[in-house]
Amino acid sequence: MRSPVHAPESRDTPAGATVSESLAITPEVRANLRLLVIDDERTLRESCKSVLEVEGYRVEVCGRGTDALDLVRRRPFDIVLTDLYMTDVGGMELLQAALAAHPGTIVIVMTGNPSVASNIEALRAGAWDYLPKPFSATHLQILVGRAAHAVVVARESGAQRAELEERDSTSEKITVLGLSPAFRKAIDLARKVATTDASVFITGESGTGKELIAQFIHQHSRRSSRPMVAVNCAALPEALLESEMFGHVKGAFTGAIRDKPGLLEAANGGTLFLDELVEMPKSVQAKLLRVIQDGVVRRLGSSTTNAVVNVRFIAASNRDPEEATKSGALREDLYYRLRVVPIHLPSLRERLEDVTLLANHFLRYYWKRHREPGAALPQLSDAAIRALCNHPWQGNVRELQNALEHAVVLLESGQVIQPDDIPFIGDQKGVPLADSVMLFPGEGIVEESYHAARERVIASFERRYLTWLVNRVGGNMSKAARVAGVDRTTLYRLMERHGLQRETITVLPQEA
Repeated sequence: MRSPVHAPESRDTPAGATVSESLAITPEVRANLRLLVIDDERTLRESCKSVLEVEGYRVEVCGRGTDALDLVRRRPFDIVLTDLYMTDVGGMELLQAALAAHPGTIVIVMTGNPSVASNIEALRAGAWDYLPKPFSATHLQILVGRAAHAVVVARESGAQRAELEERDSTSEKITVLGLSPAFRKAIDLARKVATTDASVFITGESGTGKELIAQFIHQHSRRSSRPMVAVNCAALPEALLESEMFGHVKGAFTGAIRDKPGLLEAANGGTLFLDELVEMPKSVQAKLLRVIQDGVVRRLGSSTTNAVVNVRFIAASNRDPEEATKSGALREDLYYRLRVVPIHLPSLRERLEDVTLLANHFLRYYWKRHREPGAALPQLSDAAIRALCNHPWQGNVRELQNALEHAVVLLESGQVIQPDDIPFIGDQKGVPLADSVMLFPGEGIVEESYHAARERVIASFERRYLTWLVNRVGGNMSKAARVAGVDRTTLYRLMERHGLQRETITVLPQEA
């Protein structure tokens, strides 16, 4: 019977170099990494141990799930390789126990019955990667080498982050603004996934802030001290995109006068943001899938592997990726590799309660950026706020941002802003009757009962009104109750109904 770990192949690592050497992991570092291999098949776990000890790692093995469960809870391991299906204790339980006891542990699941569903479930639960059986010694070496490199990067990032925080305690991360339930759901998910290395796929219309969310995830991750590299897959022709992403060697094409590393190598240890992934040519998709699976980069025109990289992938698209896979524009295997955690960003039309908050933020930010210190900040009038809230904002947050910057350039110090002072708003001279029934953008007449439509419109109005009201009085709830003509108990009950809090409405981040 063939061993699950068979002889090494020579196709991936440069001649005369081990995988660990390709990753620049010193023998001293490898000797200090603690590895645990868990599998109820003796031949496999002993074979893994032999291969990894040759690489210089300290390796322990365990053949019983119950013993392994006790072991991972009592002792910290840098890397754990566990079978997904065992008779007494399953790999998912071991995975969760290892991460609960020591969150920094990298867990790789091994399975002889691989499926998209089980692999995605393991990755979502916190697995770093998966290893389908049978696998070669080279595949094992490469994957563990990448994991070891990730451990080293995490240690270095932690040290650098602590140094930066000590040197500049006032430094801020990317800040996102929004109160609507749909937006808060997306941010909460982004915050949770940021601490892992799971791949993220962000969807949403153009202008909703997909790259901002990618930056938010990166800056709240353990890779934050390393670069986040962004590439727009729709902006470059196929040949240039391939060269930019993977690099090229001298003579690969006309004009290639020297070797050039690609963006994947530039993002090593950090994050690669693939914007508009659906527009990536199929040939480049296939080559990218190989990098995601093996972590090895072969530059354009090269016949050998040029680098082994450890990169976290975040993809984004303003198109429906499910439809793109059905039409053949996007490889299904690549999509599921990158869609471990999907995040959808709502349009601005779906988060009307955020318009006033965002408008005030952009007003303050661009006023500080374009005007002299001490110049009195203009204020949005009630009419301007109503106009902003009733504009369709087809360009989403980006359109709102541009409108406020345009207005700031032309405003006077301390001016009360009217609708005519805001571009795209003041230009609207009339609204057709067909559009006038849309009390709020995105809330036209739909096929639903009168009572359902009434409740929907009232709920939207209440959220918008409460947000405007509390911003108007600077968080003073007694004054807010007087302005609204209701008692404070009623006001608090309304705010609780819509998930609004005085602090989250009124506190804005400091502008850069």
